[in-house]
Amino acid sequence: MKPDTENDRRKIASNVAPLRARRPCPECGKPSARETYPFCSPRCKDVDLNRWFSGAYVIPARDGEEDEADTGKPGRGDDE
Repeated sequence: MKPDTENDRRKIASNVAPLRARRPCPECGKPSARETYPFCSPRCKDVDLNRWFSGAYVIPARDGEEDEADTGKPGRGDDE
């Protein structure tokens, strides 16, 4: 059934569940925006990206993970 009036379209739109729940921006706490999810704006998104590039955020490696990569020991797929 196709909506006939603007009111019908609004009623249908109000019944549609969002794909993701709104949550606060991790940078400033404002509600997130669909275009920049989970951030509220391109600025907050860029601030977070800059923190990754500058090394402020780091994903820790497991013990011995770097040693295997440097020495070429089996497990990297180099020996095939």
